[in-house]
Order: sequence, then C-alpha cells, then structure tokens
Amino acid sequence: QVMELLHCIPPLLLLLLACGLDHTLFTMLSIIQHHSFVQYSFRSSHHLSVHVSGKSLMARLLRSTIGALNTSSSTQMETSNFACLPRPRAMTRQQYVDSCVPLAVLVVFCLAQVYTYRLRRVIAAFYFPKREKSRVLYFYNKLMRQRQNFVHRQQKRIAQQARQHPGMGTSLVEWCCQRCPCLRRWMRRSCVVCGVLETPRDRLCPVPTCGARYCRVCW
Repeated sequence: QVMELLHCIPPLLLLLLACGLDHTLFTMLSIIQHHSFVQYSFRSSHHLSVHVSGKSLMARLLRSTIGALNTSSSTQMETSNFACLPRPRAMTRQQYVDSCVPLAVLVVFCLAQVYTYRLRRVIAAFYFPKREKSRVLYFYNKLMRQRQNFVHRQQKRIAQQARQHPGMGTSLVEWCCQRCPCLRRWMRRSCVVCGVLETPRDRLCPVPTCGARYCRVCW
C-alpha cells in the first residue's frame, strides 16, 4: 500500500508543476497585454478655396471653371495594436478541480485496495471454508516458527556476547558502577536484544552474576 502511494507522487508533482507553469504564463501574458497596449490617433484637414473677383465675362468664366477646384476635407483615423496582443485566459476553479479529481480518485483506490484484498479472503472463506482454514493454519504456523527462530537466534547471540571477554575499559567502568551506584546515572546501558537505551521500566536479569538489562517489549 505504501509503495502504491509512493507511485502517486510523480503524477502529483507533475500536476503541481503544470499548474505552476500555467499560472506563471498567465501572469506574464497579462503583464504584456496590460503594458504593451499602444493606440495611435491621426487627424488631418485640408481646405482649398480660389476666389475670382470681377464682373467681366472672363471673371465669370474663371469662377465657373476654377470653382470646381475648391475642396475641403478632414481625416480622422485611430488605430492600435490590440489585435496583436495576447489574450490570456486563466483556468477557473472548476478546471482546477477537474484536474485534481483523477489523482484524488487514484489515491482513494490505493487506500481502499487493502480492503478489497480482505474482501477477497472473505469471499474465499464463504465458498471454500476448508481451503481457507488450511491457509490460515499454514500462515499461523509459519509465523510461530519465525518467532521461535527469532527467540533462539537472540538467545544464541546473547550467550555468545556474554562469553566474550570485555575490554579493560569496560570492566573498569562496570567495577566503578558496582562500587559506587551513584555513577550509574551517568552510564546509560541499553537492552541486550534490541539496543534501546534504558528506561525506568526496564527489567534486569534475576541472576546476580548476569546483570543483563532488557526493555519491556523484549522481556
């Protein structure tokens, strides 16, 4: 179960990385859109007028001919680079939820898988009770043999450790602790089986010449 949960870590990291990159890109593009907007405004006017004075035939002819050249125009144009700017759209909360739901479902399946394995044993015991009973007895006997072997190995290790001659420094320290019990508080001993440091609930070997210390669990 733990290994299957560890397999969910790479997709989770990938999802977090994708969401972080998405937010970073959206922020960058929003800054570009906000600060890069440029608008141009162009206005121009043109007015041409020719006046011909006089009342002669030539003056009237010129007024009728050159009068067509009298023009007046004005131009106003506005443009911007809005069409060239990016238009980022942030992910909505629902989209974030939709992205995280498959990973959450995967984690739930990993946690619920152990119960499906137990259900498999229940179904097998319902249809094949004798076979399931033989299986349970086999694993029980195997577990008991492992425990007995562990106890025998620890007994042999402790006996071998006791037969070994301690060093001169160790013997001197033990002799000082036996002569002066107040020094024992400065010398913390450990359990001979698991090596855990001594606690007030430790048990001592009842043999006077042994003095081995055991923790509550190993005792």
